[in-house]
Amino acid sequence: MKILSLAIVIMVLMSCQAPISTTYNQRHRPQFHFSPSEKWMNDPNGMVYHKGTYHLFYQFYPDSTVWGPMHWAHATSKDLVHWDNQPIALFPDSLGYIFSGSAVVDTENTSGFARNGETPLVAIFTHHNMDGEKAGKVDYQNQSIAYSLDDGKTWTKYAGNPVLKNPGIKDFRDPKVMWFEEGKKWIMTLATLDRITFYSSPDLKTWSRESELGKDFGAHGGVWECPDLFPLDYNGKKIWVLLVSINPGGPNGGSATQYFTGDFDGKIFTPHTTETKWIDYGTDNYAGVTWSNTGDRKIFMGWMNNWQYAQVVPTEAWRGALTLPRDLSLTKINNEFYLSSAPVKEFDNITSRTFKAENISINKEIDLSEELKDMPGKFKLDISFESVEDFIIILANNEKQELRIGYNKANNEYFIDRTNAGKSDFETGFAKRHIAPRISDARNIKISLIVDAASAEFFADNGLSVMTDIFFPGSLAGGLKIVSDKMEKIDKIELSKIESIW
Repeated sequence: MKILSLAIVIMVLMSCQAPISTTYNQRHRPQFHFSPSEKWMNDPNGMVYHKGTYHLFYQFYPDSTVWGPMHWAHATSKDLVHWDNQPIALFPDSLGYIFSGSAVVDTENTSGFARNGETPLVAIFTHHNMDGEKAGKVDYQNQSIAYSLDDGKTWTKYAGNPVLKNPGIKDFRDPKVMWFEEGKKWIMTLATLDRITFYSSPDLKTWSRESELGKDFGAHGGVWECPDLFPLDYNGKKIWVLLVSINPGGPNGGSATQYFTGDFDGKIFTPHTTETKWIDYGTDNYAGVTWSNTGDRKIFMGWMNNWQYAQVVPTEAWRGALTLPRDLSLTKINNEFYLSSAPVKEFDNITSRTFKAENISINKEIDLSEELKDMPGKFKLDISFESVEDFIIILANNEKQELRIGYNKANNEYFIDRTNAGKSDFETGFAKRHIAPRISDARNIKISLIVDAASAEFFADNGLSVMTDIFFPGSLAGGLKIVSDKMEKIDKIELSKIESIW
C-alpha cells in the first residue's frame, strides 16, 4: 500500500511539470530561438557577459500570456545558442513594475557593493509605478539599480532606490549603461519622451545630466524606447552607434528600431547624418540592444514581435520569442556608414549543410522541395545570385499557404510577403507585404534566409538589408522554390539543416 502511494505521488509530480521536449514542441514554437517555457515575454534586458556566461534577462509576466506586471526573467548560455532557464531575477515591488534596462560588470567596484572581494553585477532598470500612472501623474517612471554578488544567481535591490528621479515627464525609461573609459565614468543612455538624454555617474548611484538629442531628427511616429550607445571599429577608427526603438512609426508599421552613427565625447553625441536608418526593416525585431562586457565584439538581439499585434498572436501556452543573436559591424557606402548584421558564428555549431550546388541554370524555377523534405520549417538557405535581377523564394505548405521573399529590381527593394502565409485574422494589419531598400551597390546579390517554424530572418548583401517577420502557417512548410523570369544562373545554393536547441 505504501509502495503504491509513493508511485502515485511520483506520477502526480511528474505530470505537474512537462519535460522540456514537450514544452518546446508546441505549434508555432521556435526550435532554435529563445522563447520562455510559458507565459508572456517582451524586451530583452540586462544582457551581460561574465565569467564565460551570457546572461539574458527579459520582460516577463509569469501569470498570463498577455502583458501584465513586469518582472525580469533570467536565462543563461555558454554559447549564445543553447539556453538554460534560471529563477526570476527581479520582482515588482512598492516602487513599481520592473521595466526595461541593462546590466554591467562593475570590475572596479565603483558602486561599493562588494563585501569580500566579489565583482558586482549591477542591473539598472526602470521602476514603473502603475498606481501613479492610473492616478494621472507624469512622474511614475524612475531609474533604480540592483546588484548581484554571486555571478547573477541572486539579486538585491539597492536601498536608496530610485537613483535617478523623474524630472516631470511622462516617458522616462529604459536605461542602457556603459563604462566610458576616456572619462572614467558610467554613461546612461535614457529614452525621454521622443528623444534621448545622456547621464553620467562615477558610482552607478549618483547621476548628472550631460546632454539631450533627437528632437529635430530621426523617426517620430511614436514614443522612443530602449536606446543603446556603443562604439564599433572601422579600419582602426572608433565610430559610435546609437540605437533607438520607436513604437509606433516603424518602416512597415508598428514598432521597429532605428539607428544613427556619429561621434561621442563622453557628453554629447554628434550624428554623422540625421537620415533615419533601420537595423531591421521587418515588422518583428523590436527593443533590441547589445550585450555588455564583450569587448570590441557587439552582439545584438531583439524581441521577435510587434506591439501592433503581440498580445493576440495565435500561440497558446506562451507568447513571444527573441531573434537570433547577431554580430554587428559597419560598412561604408558612398561615404556613409551603415550597420551590417549577421547571425553569430556560434550558430554554425547547430547547422549542417545538406545540399550544395554551383553554377546552376535557373530556367525560371528551381524546386528544392525534395531537398527540404527531411527538415520542414527549420532550415537555412544561402544563395549567391550572379546578377541583380528579380527573384522570389516561395516557401509553401500542404494548405497552399505561401511565404514569399524576394527582390524587385524596378523599386530596388527586397520584400517579405506574408499575405497568404497562414493565420492572420487575429489582426487586420498582419497579412501584408513588407519592403526593405537594397543598400548595397554590388553587382550581385547574396542572401541568407533562416526559417524556424513561424519566423523568417532574411539577411541580404552581407547583412546590409535585414528583415525579420513572423508568420503562422497551418502546417510546417515543406515546399521550397526559387523563381526568376530574368535570372539566367545562380552561382551557388546551399541548404542547411538546423538542430533544435531544446
